[in-house]
Amino acid sequence: MRKFDVLTPVGLLIGLAMLIFGIISNGGTSGFFSFIDPSSMLIVLGGLIAGLLVSFPLKDIKHMATVIKQVFSSEEQSIGRLIGIFVLLSDRARREGLLSLEAEVEKVDDAFIRKGIYLAVDGIEPDVITDIMHAEITAMEERHRKGRSILEKAGEYAPAWGMIGTLIGLVLMLKNLNDPSTLGPNMAIALLTTLYGSLLANLVFLPMAAKLALKTEKEVFLKQIIIEGVIGIQSGQNPKILEEKLSAFLSSEERRELEEVINAGEALEYEA
Repeated sequence: MRKFDVLTPVGLLIGLAMLIFGIISNGGTSGFFSFIDPSSMLIVLGGLIAGLLVSFPLKDIKHMATVIKQVFSSEEQSIGRLIGIFVLLSDRARREGLLSLEAEVEKVDDAFIRKGIYLAVDGIEPDVITDIMHAEITAMEERHRKGRSILEKAGEYAPAWGMIGTLIGLVLMLKNLNDPSTLGPNMAIALLTTLYGSLLANLVFLPMAAKLALKTEKEVFLKQIIIEGVIGIQSGQNPKILEEKLSAFLSSEERRELEEVINAGEALEYEA
């Protein structure tokens, strides 16, 4: 079940709050406003957007909002319940044959599980099933990598454009040393662009990319369990042996949950 991931906005707010607190505690409210400089923001944001437009096709840029949306969502996926599904399906297949799973698997919401079971029911060889399902995992990883690469590149470009802004500010300052009134604004551009670039990279873009990478790893892990379960059912493994085999993926707490699922004989439900 997909839910709102509250940790992402909490982390962003904590980072901003600590930054603002550190500024105000030393410089007061007026000190905080001295850290707001439109020119510096335009240099960093404008350069960042320009760099992304040069690096990626427009269709990928358009999907950036969808990619960022994934950072703010989470999925509750129970590995114990997932394994329980395969133990129950294995038991049904042993008692009534593989063809009996065709109707039973309709109760499962996960398309990857359904695809694997349908392949098994159709009598496809285990090696072929494994190849087909691994190909789907590879394709999924590539899609995720492409979406994540925009955030990773943004995390690289933001500090770089911050440094470019710093160089611009220093050049302007050095060219106008004879006019003391320009030293402050030019120095502000020089320092604040670096601050903005580093902040965007280390609080926004790179943490978001890291969270997406972790989500992909978890999804691949779940799909590996599914493949093992499908092959176990296709080969007619004893449900108890299949349970022991798949339990290797579980922590002690998840093993207790698995036992509860199997003992209760719950209906087959698993949401992608």
